Amino acid sequence: MKKSFLGRWSLLLDFVIHWVQRPIGSLHSCPILQVRASVALLALSLTVRMSAAETAPTVPPTPPGMVWVPGGEFAMGTDESEAYATERPAHRVKVDGFWMDETEVTNEQFAKFVAATKYLTVAERVPDWEELKRGLPPGTPKPSAERFVAGSLVFTPPKEAPARDDFTLWWTWTSGANWLHPEGPNSNLDGRANHPVVQIAYEDAVAYATWAGKRLPTEAEWEFAARGGKNGQRYAWGGEFRPGGKILANVWQGQFPNQNTREDGYVGSSPVKSFPPNGYGLYDMIGNVWEWCADWYDVNQHRTLAADPVCQNPAGPRRSFNPREPYALQRVTKGGSFLCAENYCVNYRPSARRGTDYDTGMSHIGFRCVLSADQHNPVSSENSK
Repeated sequence: MKKSFLGRWSLLLDFVIHWVQRPIGSLHSCPILQVRASVALLALSLTVRMSAAETAPTVPPTPPGMVWVPGGEFAMGTDESEAYATERPAHRVKVDGFWMDETEVTNEQFAKFVAATKYLTVAERVPDWEELKRGLPPGTPKPSAERFVAGSLVFTPPKEAPARDDFTLWWTWTSGANWLHPEGPNSNLDGRANHPVVQIAYEDAVAYATWAGKRLPTEAEWEFAARGGKNGQRYAWGGEFRPGGKILANVWQGQFPNQNTREDGYVGSSPVKSFPPNGYGLYDMIGNVWEWCADWYDVNQHRTLAADPVCQNPAGPRRSFNPREPYALQRVTKGGSFLCAENYCVNYRPSARRGTDYDTGMSHIGFRCVLSADQHNPVSSENSK
C-alpha cells in the first residue's frame, strides 16, 4: 500500500512540476495552463487524502466477550531476586495489538463447544500408551492394562502439614476426574457455570480455540496483557501484593497445602469477574486458574531472548526443555491459581512461568483465547459467546 501511495504521489508531482513550474508570465498568459495546473493540484490533493485513508490502521469491531490489547514494547520477565530463575532476566519485547478474552473460558462456554462438536477431552479418554511414552525415559515398561483408565490429577489437601516438599502428597490421579467432574466422579458443575473450566489439557484448549475461530496467546502476549499497562511492576496491579489490605486475586490464604483460611471467600476456583479487572479490562489474569499459552516451555528462554535488543512477537522455542524433567513435553502456563500461596509458590505475578505436561489436565488449569487483528472472523467468534 505504501509503495503504491508513493508512486501516485511521484507521478502527480511530476505532472504539477511540468505545468506549474513555468515562468509566471506563461501561466498568466495562458488560461489553458491555469486550468491544467488547477486540475493537477486538485487531483494531487484528492490522491493524498485517499491514500492516507487507505493506509490508516483500521480495527474491526470488538468480538463479543473480548477486549482490545493495544500492543507495545515492555520488559518481559524480571530481574528481581525474589523470583524463580526461569523468569530472569528481564528483556525487551514488542508485541502487536490483539484481542483477548476478558475472562477465562467458563464451564458454560466450554459446554457449548462440547455440545456442538461432541468433543472428548484428554481426561475423558483412555490413555494411549504410544502417546504417553513420548514423555517418558526410553525403555520405560508399559503399565498393566488396568492402569489405563480415563482420569486426571485432583488436588487433595492433606489434613496435616506434610513432612516433606513432595507434590505427590497432595495431588492424586483420580479415575473419572474431568472437566464435568473436576474433583472426581462424585463432583459436578452445579453452581459453577460461570467458573473457569478446568481439567483441560493443552490439546483441549487448542481444540476449543480453533472451534471459536481464535487461538491461544503466546507467552509474550499473555504477559503483556497481564501487566495491564503497569510495566515493570511485581504484581499486575502494582508493587504491593495487598494494597490497603485488599485481596485482588483468588489465591491461597493460610499455610499451603493443608490450611486454607478462605479469607478471599473461596477454597477453590471463583466465578469469573469476582475480582477487579486490570488496566486493559481483563479479569483473573492473576490467580483463579493457571492458563495455557501456545509456547513450548524452555527454562532458558528468557536468557535466549535477552541476546536481542528488542524481540518482536516472539513465538516461543522450537522444543521443550526442562532439565528437572528431561523427557517431559511441556507448554507454558501462566498466572498462578487459587493454590498459589506465600509460603509455597508465589506464582501470582505476571512474570511467573512454569512448564506443564501438554497432555495433563489438573484441578487448577484452564485457559483463555486471543485473536490477532488480521484474524478476526465475526461469524466464527460468535461460537464462544
